[in-house]
Amino acid sequence: MGNMLKSKKYILMELIIIAMIIPTIILSYRLANYVIPILWVISIYALIIYNQYHKKKKLLEILNFGAFTKYNVEKILVRWFFLTIVIYLITFYFYEDKLFSIQKQNPYFLLVILLVYPIFSALPQEFIFTTYFFSRYESIVPTKYQVIMSAIIFTYAHVLFINFIAPFLSIFGGIIFASTYKKTESLSLVTFEHALYGNSLFFMGLGYYFWGGSVT
Repeated sequence: MGNMLKSKKYILMELIIIAMIIPTIILSYRLANYVIPILWVISIYALIIYNQYHKKKKLLEILNFGAFTKYNVEKILVRWFFLTIVIYLITFYFYEDKLFSIQKQNPYFLLVILLVYPIFSALPQEFIFTTYFFSRYESIVPTKYQVIMSAIIFTYAHVLFINFIAPFLSIFGGIIFASTYKKTESLSLVTFEHALYGNSLFFMGLGYYFWGGSVT
C-alpha cells in the first residue's frame, strides 16, 4: 500500500483529482457554499499523506516562524500595501456597487471574516498549494515549473465561484504565494501573506466574488 501511494502514477492521479476533478465537481454541482469543509477534508488527507510519506520537518519547522525576518515582512507588507491600492482601484472603477459593501450591510460580520479567514481558509489553502504541493509533487513537476504550476492549480480552484474576478486575481496571488514559499519554506509566513490579501479583498468588497454567495 505504501509503495503504491508513493508511486509516480498514484501521485499524478492524486494531483489530477485535487487540481482538476474536485474543483470541476464543485463547479458542476454548484457546491461552492461547501468549499471550506471540502478544503479541510483535502487538507486532512494531505496532512496524513505528508506525515506518512513526505514529512521532512517537524511541525514548528514546517511553520518556520523564523522566516518572519525584518526583510521578509517588510517586503511582503510593501507589496501588499501597493497591491491593496490596486484592489481598491479595481473595486472603485469596475465593481463600485461592492465597494465597502460588508461594512454597510453588516460591519460585525466583516470583523468575523477578518479574524476567521486566516485560519479557516488561508492556512489550509497554503498547506495544500505550497507545503504539500512542493513536497508531494516534486517528483513529477520540474523545479522550474513548480511555482507557475502551483499558481495554475490555485487559480483553477477559484474557477468554481463562476465569475471572472476570482480566477483573474488568483493567478497573481498564486504566483506571489508560491514564490514566497519557494524562497522561505515557511507555511506561517505564506499564510500570513495570503491572509493579508484575502482580508483586503473582503474589506474592499471583492471578497464577494471569493465566496459561495457569488455563485448564480
